[in-house]
Amino acid sequence: MIRQSNFGRPKAVAATVPFNTLIRFVLHLQVNRLEITPNKHYLAAAGNPHIRLFDVTSSSPQPVMSYDQHTNNVMAVGFQCDGNWMYSGSEDGTVKIWDLRAPVCQMEYESRAAVNTVVLHPNQTELISGDQNGNIRVWDLTANSCSCELVPEVDTAVRSLTVMWDGSLVVAANNHGTCYVWRLMRGTQTMTNFEPLHKLQAHNGYILKCLLSPEFCEPHRYLATASSDHTVKIWNVDGFTLEKTLIGHQRWVWDCVFSVDGAYLITASSDATARLWSMSTGEDIRVYQGHHKATICCALHDGAEPSAS
Repeated sequence: MIRQSNFGRPKAVAATVPFNTLIRFVLHLQVNRLEITPNKHYLAAAGNPHIRLFDVTSSSPQPVMSYDQHTNNVMAVGFQCDGNWMYSGSEDGTVKIWDLRAPVCQMEYESRAAVNTVVLHPNQTELISGDQNGNIRVWDLTANSCSCELVPEVDTAVRSLTVMWDGSLVVAANNHGTCYVWRLMRGTQTMTNFEPLHKLQAHNGYILKCLLSPEFCEPHRYLATASSDHTVKIWNVDGFTLEKTLIGHQRWVWDCVFSVDGAYLITASSDATARLWSMSTGEDIRVYQGHHKATICCALHDGAEPSAS
């Protein structure tokens, strides 16, 4: 393992937010994170301590599968690009990999601290996790080991991680409102060499989510940061200059997700609303209301379904 020192929730109900409808599942459990499978057929809801998988094409409110081997809040969930397996991270200090066909953990990694965030590198062979103690770890799925460890700020929780769609950048956001940006080696399959690129003091409060824009947003590249200061800020990755501040939420903004073309952003807030924002104007063009508690996670189903081939 290589160690580098460079850059050395409340209860809520779930919301998945297409452009023209708000879908609500009554889950009867805490929901911390939502993710839609690559084939757009299923929605994973990460809670305490379970992960439930729902069929979004069905009218049934019952999950089709439950994954129950975490022992504390599940704070991160996501899928391999072909939907062959799912990954998760939990406050129980573990990162797990699941075969979607069976509710049994296939692989487990010990982080030794509560895991707040996990992302999958576009090469599909490495997971990156951030934990409450301020550690970022790269888990090599081929070698089945931790290949790299970074500590941007000692004892400062890493709240969110995001990787550029082409694997060129990784950004970590923490409880001090700071984003750390590293350049990753292009054209290689390893992530053990992180080159510090930028330190961005984005907010005065916690950053609860950071997110890089998707492929079809090119040639523009943006970083969105959602904060406890009630705002979302949009940064131009070329120089990390502030493009826009999205103002409208009345409480903490916990989550955000870009549309597939990067033209819109959905946000979720403790003010019990989700909002749809135009990236061109910075205005909220729709407010989704109906929840009675904090809305802390969102997922957007706006891309075409993959072809049968």
